[in-house]
Amino acid sequence: MNEPDPDTRLIARVGKRESGAVREIVEKKLPRIVALATRMLGDRDEADDVAQEAFMRIWKAAPDWVPGAARFDTWLHRVTLNLCYDRLRRNRETTMSDELPEQEDAAPLPDERIETSDTNQRLTSALARLPARQREALVLQYYQELSNAETADLMGVSVEALESLLVRARRNLRTALTDLARGQSGPDDRAPKEQR
Repeated sequence: MNEPDPDTRLIARVGKRESGAVREIVEKKLPRIVALATRMLGDRDEADDVAQEAFMRIWKAAPDWVPGAARFDTWLHRVTLNLCYDRLRRNRETTMSDELPEQEDAAPLPDERIETSDTNQRLTSALARLPARQREALVLQYYQELSNAETADLMGVSVEALESLLVRARRNLRTALTDLARGQSGPDDRAPKEQR
């Protein structure tokens, strides 16, 4: 990836504490960070806390940011994922909430809204059942729309290892969705914790 980092100038401006730059980076990055954290944690309030902490880290890192050392988006995704994993470790005994992110689309018809809400709840519950690395791979690929190479780099694995992880993740997601459809939704039904 030899393309220049599109965020270099913005980070430099944040490092100089320009208030307009701070507003701009929040507007530009907040929706994706909240979406990533929400999918990883299954809880919008926890995701908001993670996003706040991620932006505190940006504030601290910006003055010393070295252009070209890493792409800013890659660094920010890694920070966000690490904060999510910290929260998951801390809350290991508690079950994840099925709270959904707020919908920003035009209001659907009532029957469509019920169907969409039910589908989103099942998907959120099924994602929460996956081992953390599998959930991370799916979220980065499908919700953050990163390429295989970007996702593999961010996760610290080869593209081949990522593809294998995605195969297992999709299979386990299908199983979790099937179990939920059959009414097997207890916390003891979670998939075994497999790391890679």
